[in-house]
Amino acid sequence: MIKAQNVTKSYGKTQALNDVSIEIADGEFAVILGASGSGKSTLLNVLSGLERVDGGIVTADGENLSEKNEAERTDFRRRTVGFIFQQYYLLPHLNVQNNVKMGASLADNKDYLEIITSLGLEDKLKAMPNELSGGQQQRVCIARALAKRPKYLFLDEPTGALDEATGREVLDYIMREREKLGCTMIMVTHNPAIAETAETVIKMNSGKIVEVSKNAHPKTAYEIGW
Repeated sequence: MIKAQNVTKSYGKTQALNDVSIEIADGEFAVILGASGSGKSTLLNVLSGLERVDGGIVTADGENLSEKNEAERTDFRRRTVGFIFQQYYLLPHLNVQNNVKMGASLADNKDYLEIITSLGLEDKLKAMPNELSGGQQQRVCIARALAKRPKYLFLDEPTGALDEATGREVLDYIMREREKLGCTMIMVTHNPAIAETAETVIKMNSGKIVEVSKNAHPKTAYEIGW
């Protein structure tokens, strides 16, 4: 379980999170929804251990992230967390196989080629990032994150730079691979249609959680609007 209790976070005079509390169960798919500046990315950053809170407590997998220093949070992320961002962050001097292998090596995962194949990239193993389309690069990012076999998968606008057709395809890949892995998935998005694919929807505004709702029957990537 990931749990935030009365969390606050500021950047200078701007309060990004204001007394935020939320619980996300193990194996759950939660979407954090809100407009730009609502605090959703900051919430993702503190839940994942990328940033330390100013006040309150964040716990994940029984560990108190609020008490950890930067080195300890880095170790936590290395052991338990996978990230997928809107930007691809692929190493330009490494081919597809070696970019994914970097994630796999953190979990001593020697079966990472299976993930590459399941994402339809088996014919791109030796391709360099600049030889791939945007959708293919994002699939490499997905493979790299999942090759870590993370307990928690955090995603910040993973389809934000993609057109609708490619975005649906990438979202479908993420959801299917996450089900195989059984990890907890937390995704930030400004797109309310994507929220329909999640089990839990957390709506934010002005640094606060204004609504938490459940989807009894989450939709697939191809059933939602865009």
